[in-house]
Amino acid sequence: MPKEKTSLLDNMIGVGDMVLLEPLSEDSFLENLKKRFDHNEIYTYIGSVVISMNPYRSLPIFTPEKVEEYRNRNFYELSPHIYALADEAYRSLRDQDKDQCILITGESGAGKTEASKLVMSYVAAVCGKGQEVNKVKEQLLQSNPVLEAFGNAKTVRNDNSSRFGKYMDIEFDFKGDPLGGVISNYLLEKSRVVKQPRGERNFHVFYQLLSGASDDTLKKLKLHRDFSKYNYLSLDSAIVNGLDDAANFRTVRNAMQIVGFMEDEVQSVLELVAAVLKLGNIEFKPESRCNGTDESRIKDKNGEPTDEESVLERAFSYRTVEAKMEKVSTTLNVAQAYYARDALAKNLYSRLFSWLVTRINESIKVSDVTKTRHKVMGVLDIYGFEIFEDNSFEQFIINYCNEKLQQIFIELTLHEEQEEYIREGIEWTNIDMNLHLLSNNQNGILAMLDEECLRPGTVTDETFLDKLNTICAEHQHFESRLSKNSKFLNDHSLPHNCFRIQHYAGKVLYRVEGFVDKNNDLLYRDLSQAMYKANHSLIKQLFPEGNPSKVNLKRPPTAGFQFKASVGTLMKNLQTKNPNYIRCIKPNDKKASHIFTESLVRHQVRYLGLMENVRVRRAGYAFRQAYEPCLERYKMLCKRTWPHWRGPEREGVEVLMTDLQVPADEFSYGRSKIFIRNPRTLFFLEERRRQCLHDLASLIQKIYRGWKCRSHFLLLKKSQIVVAAWYRRYAQQKKYQRIKSATTVVQSYTRGWQVTEIVTQMQKYFLGLKSNMPSMSPIDKNWPARPYLFLEGVHTELRRIFHLWRVKERKAVYEEKLEASEIFKDKKALYPSSVSQPFKGDYLEISKNPKYQKLSSAMDEKVLLADVVNKINRANGKGTARLFLLTKKSVVLADQKTGQVKASVPLPDLTSVSVSTQSDGFFALKLKEGSASAIKGDFLLSSEHLIEIITKLYRIGATSADREQLSIDISDEFLVQFKQDKVCVKFIQGSPKNGNGVSCKRKNNRLLEVSVPTMA
Repeated sequence: MPKEKTSLLDNMIGVGDMVLLEPLSEDSFLENLKKRFDHNEIYTYIGSVVISMNPYRSLPIFTPEKVEEYRNRNFYELSPHIYALADEAYRSLRDQDKDQCILITGESGAGKTEASKLVMSYVAAVCGKGQEVNKVKEQLLQSNPVLEAFGNAKTVRNDNSSRFGKYMDIEFDFKGDPLGGVISNYLLEKSRVVKQPRGERNFHVFYQLLSGASDDTLKKLKLHRDFSKYNYLSLDSAIVNGLDDAANFRTVRNAMQIVGFMEDEVQSVLELVAAVLKLGNIEFKPESRCNGTDESRIKDKNGEPTDEESVLERAFSYRTVEAKMEKVSTTLNVAQAYYARDALAKNLYSRLFSWLVTRINESIKVSDVTKTRHKVMGVLDIYGFEIFEDNSFEQFIINYCNEKLQQIFIELTLHEEQEEYIREGIEWTNIDMNLHLLSNNQNGILAMLDEECLRPGTVTDETFLDKLNTICAEHQHFESRLSKNSKFLNDHSLPHNCFRIQHYAGKVLYRVEGFVDKNNDLLYRDLSQAMYKANHSLIKQLFPEGNPSKVNLKRPPTAGFQFKASVGTLMKNLQTKNPNYIRCIKPNDKKASHIFTESLVRHQVRYLGLMENVRVRRAGYAFRQAYEPCLERYKMLCKRTWPHWRGPEREGVEVLMTDLQVPADEFSYGRSKIFIRNPRTLFFLEERRRQCLHDLASLIQKIYRGWKCRSHFLLLKKSQIVVAAWYRRYAQQKKYQRIKSATTVVQSYTRGWQVTEIVTQMQKYFLGLKSNMPSMSPIDKNWPARPYLFLEGVHTELRRIFHLWRVKERKAVYEEKLEASEIFKDKKALYPSSVSQPFKGDYLEISKNPKYQKLSSAMDEKVLLADVVNKINRANGKGTARLFLLTKKSVVLADQKTGQVKASVPLPDLTSVSVSTQSDGFFALKLKEGSASAIKGDFLLSSEHLIEIITKLYRIGATSADREQLSIDISDEFLVQFKQDKVCVKFIQGSPKNGNGVSCKRKNNRLLEVSVPTMA
């Protein structure tokens, strides 16, 4: 297993910290950088400053494992890495409550944007976790793809060059967890929207939209995938190796969703991007007017324009100038129309970009109603120093910004060192700055440019150059054809329309063409008002000055003035924070890996002042720390200072350094700090401290293990006592339970014997009561005597219950008997003999008799009466046995043997019942004419229980509200309908021939004669 690197000096390739480089020269400096670059070591230190070489390829040094490796480690403990600087800044912010700023500087293409993303990703990885924290981190990280899509472009030096400056303040709580942030953008290079230098592209988002959007989206936006259809897109560099525009478009859409853009907002942004592309395709043609002037008109209009299109077309053809109460409208020629078109496109895109930044800030801002102060880490990713073949206004203010950043670098990191070394007589090379020439409020180039733009009369780029030649001619860093610093008046490297400035990074030739227009940054008021009248909410929001009710005649501030003010604010912000520097270096101009162009790197090393930085660090002290934190950190290395030092902190540090036998020339004592000259001494202290911490940890572990074992033993002892007590309690409870169980068994047997005696006596009592039960007559007051005294209450209660039940049971019988009396008394000779007979109803016990089980299950209603009757045959007067069943709804006649239903008559079809006055059992059921039951005619039946049958039929009719009352006809002669014929049934008195029974005989087709024996 390879040994893990635990120090900056272990297995080092070249020298990791330039402070340790021997011998120190510019050549050895470059040789060390090249050696490390060839071995993929792209980071090198100068004390606490990180030099970053752009490898132009992916390296396996940014993995999650690397993040954990550098987490909470000393800055000089591991090999140089951008993670070490990020960790140092984050821990200083979290633990020491010091606001931090990370300044990333270098040329365009040196890797500044990637460095800022690495810093942010590292901080996001090492800070706290949690749903809300992760959401904030994700939003902060995902803001990068959105801003890169709209603010980055391919240049000749960089495939992903930031064409705007970005400064992000990330706010943290007291635990070091991110709460949110604020992004500031500086000077988007909006001239790129309408024109790109050869070999460069427009902003990424245009190509991403055309390559990655769905066909449906492009159709809605009225766009085509072909780049060549759009004048604003350069074709020679439209495709870039290593850039997948389609995949990046999906990434940007996803990032916008994570940051918090709503779907309608995303759609509005895409519509504006499409609008910019379409603006570039508008072309104009001249149209002569009657006064001899030319007026611009849009070429190739498709159909009749809408109101919005008409307003915009007029804005491209006319310009309205307002002064006090006067308003003058002038025509625009074709050249002016193209200028207005491009100005509108640039303004539209620039304002859209500013709106995006504002919208992102709304999502990532800290929502703290208490307004407590938070810890802040600023990350500055701004355009690097630029020297192109054709340098214009944009390069001028970009390089001005870099001059300001270099000034900050000197003020914050070198100024204090410089004063100390001058006092000590150490050689110091001054770095002269051009800020007075560039930004002096009176004679600075920016001030003169603003003055020229505001001057009445004819203002051109040439008049501006003349002014520079007049005022700046004698400045040592300014050169032009007419300046005294130019070597030759006929120098062909210095054209007439150019001037040259000696920046800290080298000389830059600026072409004065476009300076005035770009600084004015004017948009005709007609175009602003046309945009405000658009039916698009976002466009209207971007052009508030177009509101006719809020016309402002005051001239807007110039681009240079705004940029100078914003850079000034940025510098003030940076000066309040502890700086951490990342100096990015571009190894070659070909954007190729493994190529180290020594001359290019040497130039960057010189203008970045890296050699001076190293000399300062080497000549002075590489590390300094106040006595109190120094003693607190290293006091464990000396027995006299550990664990507590009672005297002054300085004396404690002196005792500590003496005990460690550190050479006296390696450190010095100040009034409040100790100064350590060489990082090796610091490494020595850290190594001793690490070993001591290891020994202390072992001692703490030993003491802790002893305490833990002792505590465990005491706990076991205490637990044993508790367990023993609980066991004794448990044993006594079990013994008590056994005694209680035995007692319960004895008691149960005793109670069981007693209950058995009582049950036996009660059994005898109830059996005797059953055998001696009195009659069901309610007037019968007899009741058996009680055999046992303890049954006195039960005996009395049973007697009362039986009487109530007997009365209730007989009530219905009495009601039926009373009904029968009202119907038949003194009308039917059979009635007196039925009085003493109870009405049983179910004489067949049809529900219990298995013979009639099938018939019983076929009945839907409860059977009120079941009896055997004789059905009289009209042919011979003889009877056939039938089962007669009566329910509340119908009368059923069934075969006695088989139980098969022969006839079922619904009670509503039954109109009347006819009986004789004699003592016979004959009765006729007369059916309603026309009913389904009357097809076969009426029924002539005979039954021994005639009184009960007719009474029940009558009571059912009387209690039913939906049927007519059943009519009962009592007569010795009545008609019965048999199918189509009516037969007379006549009852006579006489002696039967065979016994004392009633006989029925057919006399003729129309007469049945029933002979009833005379009652004795």
